[in-house]
Amino acid sequence: MSKPSTPPSGDTLSGFSFAFAAYFLWGFLPIYLKLLSHLPSAEVVAHRVIWSVPIAGVLLIVLGRTKDVRSAIMDPKMLGMACVTAALISINWGIYVWAIAADRTLDAALGYYINPLFSVALGAIVLREALTRAQLVAIALAAGAVVVLAVSNGSVPWVSLGLTVSWGLYALAKKQLPIGPNQGFLLEVLILLVPALIYVTWLGVQGQNRFELSPTRDTLMLMGCGIVTAVPLLLYANGAKGLQLTTIAIMQYIAPTLIFLVAVFAFGEEFGRARMIAFPMIWAALVIYSVSMFRKMLREG
Repeated sequence: MSKPSTPPSGDTLSGFSFAFAAYFLWGFLPIYLKLLSHLPSAEVVAHRVIWSVPIAGVLLIVLGRTKDVRSAIMDPKMLGMACVTAALISINWGIYVWAIAADRTLDAALGYYINPLFSVALGAIVLREALTRAQLVAIALAAGAVVVLAVSNGSVPWVSLGLTVSWGLYALAKKQLPIGPNQGFLLEVLILLVPALIYVTWLGVQGQNRFELSPTRDTLMLMGCGIVTAVPLLLYANGAKGLQLTTIAIMQYIAPTLIFLVAVFAFGEEFGRARMIAFPMIWAALVIYSVSMFRKMLREG
């Protein structure tokens, strides 16, 4: 297998490697979460938070950046913004974990495919960014795909839309957070740590907590949630700093593609007629969007 070509001008090899590793790990995350599908989704999310704290904390101690987090905690405005991003990422995690457990992994893949187009629409609505004709066509195709699924299923595809909206709003809010990505992630999980610990303690009081002091399979898997949560996010945060926005926009298709393949070939989820129509519409929309983006980049370059 030949080595990948050098990333375009403006990108760095380290940035490309970090981002690729993050998307690759995200693509196969459903396999890990499937092994925890017999546990309540909220409990899994709580342990994602709890065990992410030491990993993110140790990294910042090594980097000598803990002062930034302390300053952010003392700043009411920044802390309030971090509470918003923390709430959005917890919603995203909750929907995603539930979708994997409920055999709705294809819906999750669709949600992350739609996300780039939702971000473009969000930029036009919130940031007043002008949309090109190609972007309008791409967004219309994505909306059409959602309608196809809604009509076929008799209900709104809330898993796909929930993941799209929560991640899109998270990304938008994250841009407004005036703190480094690693510090921001630690601040978010620190904010979520208190409710996570309260919930896990309540489960223990009710006799429903699967986490035990003895090293059972469930205990070790729940502890591992910190690694599978924090490592890809930290890799992505550091990779994004060394990549152009256009490169990131294309690379973000890696994860939903892998999730799609895992859903069909590993989990055996039924593709169905409606999805046979909706997914090609989304793929066509992404091709139109990507070609338009690259043409714009070439004109401006």
